[in-house]
Amino acid sequence: MRFRRSHYSHLNLLDYDAYIDEPQDYKGKWNEVFSNNNDLEIEIGCGKGKFIIEHALRNPNKNYIAIEKVDVILALCGEKINELGLKNIRILNYDANKLEEIFDEDEISKIYLNFSDPWPKNKHQKRRLTHSKLLNVYYNFLKDASYIEFKTDNRNLFEFSINEFIINEKYNLESVNLDLHKDQELSKDIITTEYEDKFKNMGNEIYKLVSKKV
Repeated sequence: MRFRRSHYSHLNLLDYDAYIDEPQDYKGKWNEVFSNNNDLEIEIGCGKGKFIIEHALRNPNKNYIAIEKVDVILALCGEKINELGLKNIRILNYDANKLEEIFDEDEISKIYLNFSDPWPKNKHQKRRLTHSKLLNVYYNFLKDASYIEFKTDNRNLFEFSINEFIINEKYNLESVNLDLHKDQELSKDIITTEYEDKFKNMGNEIYKLVSKKV
C-alpha cells in the first residue's frame, strides 16, 4: 500500500517528547539525554518503529535511538512511544551519511539495519547502508567488539552486504542466515519490523547477518 503523506500532514515531530531536534548538541553526551550510562543501541531506518520499540519494551536497562529520514513516518514512531510512555528511546530525523556529526567514538553498543533501501542500480551502490564507506563510518562510533545486525528480503542486497563485510578488515562476519523464519517455533521469539511481517507473510525468505567490530 502506498504511503500517503497527506493523511499524516497534521503530525509534528516537535510534539513528541522522544524527538531530539538538534542531535549534534549531544555528540559524546548521549548519557546525559537518558540520565544514565546504559548501553546505547541504534536502528538506522526505523520506519514506524515496531522493531526498536519492542526492543525498548523488553530491555528497560538499555537505551535506544531510532533514526529515520522521512519525518512523517518518524512521527508515527513518536506517537507510539508517547502512548507507551517509554523513557529509554529517542527518535532522530537524520541522514545515515552524517552520523559522525552526532555520535562520538565508542558511544554505540549495537547497530540495527533492517530492510534498508536496496538501491538496485550499480551506480547507486554507495547509497546502500552496508556499503564499505558507511561501514567505516559506523566503525568510528561503535564500541570495540560491538555488533551490526542486518536483515533484508533482497537477495542481491544481502550478497552485496556479505561481500562488503568480508572485504572490510574492520569487521568479522559472525553469522549468516538464509531463511531466518524457516523454523516457525523459533521464529515466534524474533523481534520483527513492519516490512518483515509483510514479506514473511508473502512467503519471502528473510536473510540476516551479524558482524562484529574487530
